[in-house]
Amino acid sequence: MHYVDTHCHLDHHDELSAATQVRRARDAGVRTMITVGTDMASSTQAVATASRFEGVWAAVGVHPNDAMEATPAVLEVIERLAKDPACVAVGETGLDYYRDWTTPAQQDAAFRAHIDIARRQDRTLIIHCRDAWDDCLAVLDDHGAPERVVMHCFSGDLAVTRRCLDAGYYLSFAGNVTFTNAQHLRDAAAVVPADRLLTETDSPYLTPHPHRGEKNDPSYVPLTARTLAAVQGRALDEVVASIHAATVEAFALPTSEDGPSAVPASG
Repeated sequence: MHYVDTHCHLDHHDELSAATQVRRARDAGVRTMITVGTDMASSTQAVATASRFEGVWAAVGVHPNDAMEATPAVLEVIERLAKDPACVAVGETGLDYYRDWTTPAQQDAAFRAHIDIARRQDRTLIIHCRDAWDDCLAVLDDHGAPERVVMHCFSGDLAVTRRCLDAGYYLSFAGNVTFTNAQHLRDAAAVVPADRLLTETDSPYLTPHPHRGEKNDPSYVPLTARTLAAVQGRALDEVVASIHAATVEAFALPTSEDGPSAVPASG
């Protein structure tokens, strides 16, 4: 089976190198990964890391919690990185009202700037949304979403799920869908069509059951896939295949799935 991790932070793990994580992922059947930057430095590193490994791609952007750092000079670098062949997405960007590290106005401005970059460079937009669904969807409606939008670590209820699906967005589920107290996420995942359903780890965060308490890495994405198969009442191999196909469409990946350079994971 060809498992996929559409959202990981290979360079945020303080215990495992990127090469070790890629090796562990391949041993677990995870053959496609997207490593995501959250500021200028980590976005630069994400592109460099993706360029080293077959089947690894990058996303570049400034996290909404750091929106004050999305200056014109930084956004210019993000756009330059977005042009790199290793980069398939812009983000994660969006709105986060759970934390008050940045103001809603700062987040809104950075969000709209990322949308513009994604449209200009024909890159998928990766959305981080926490406790801000009405405003997040309103920005996308008002500013005009790019062709491909992925709701990362989806956390919406059934009403938000339907709004996102009606808008044509992809919904990506992380390890928290396996948590015992996350029935609302499983209810949402159960109604997502096969061609809009994605998996991720958000590693090194949100480690799935039964490994909670450990650092997460892409090798754990099969646990999330198994939960999604169970809630959808579909065979695991069917779900894994449909997630792979949806990922190719969501991120406009070449069907060969080869990264920009075919350097082995031991590199």
